[in-house]
Amino acid sequence: MVLGRLVHYVADAVLVSTVLAGIKRSTGFAPDTAAIAEPRVRSVVDGFLGVGDSVFAMSQSAIVNSPYFKKSS
Repeated sequence: MVLGRLVHYVADAVLVSTVLAGIKRSTGFAPDTAAIAEPRVRSVVDGFLGVGDSVFAMSQSAIVNSPYFKKSS
């Protein structure tokens, strides 16, 4: 039960990070991690956002190479 809840929270965190990465790529706006005073917390937040960037990039490359998607104009 606890493991399932932990997996659920991790998956939710990855989804939030991926949405933030998509916002950053489409609008250019990103969270200002330089405003975080504590270096350890800033490092964790940067890692959290990095995971979202990686997931977004992998998803994007899978979609570009998929026959089920086409580029719309």
